[in-house]
Amino acid sequence: MELISLKGVSINSKIKLLKELGYGSDGEYVLNSNGDKILDKYLEIPIKIEKMLILLGSTIIIDNNEFSLSKYIEEFGDVF
Repeated sequence: MELISLKGVSINSKIKLLKELGYGSDGEYVLNSNGDKILDKYLEIPIKIEKMLILLGSTIIIDNNEFSLSKYIEEFGDVF
């Protein structure tokens, strides 16, 4: 398995990736199939494309802040 940073990836490429995963975007936020903003599981804030983090071996998308990432590792640490 290979880890890929999304920091240098263009917005258009991120939107294409989201579509492949069954999500969408309005150009700023990650959207579900109904067009609603996806909320970070841990902070319950809308996830912006520029700050999205797609987690290893999943299609879980969270905001790339330290709190959300640490909570994810607590919950799914066995994945690593």
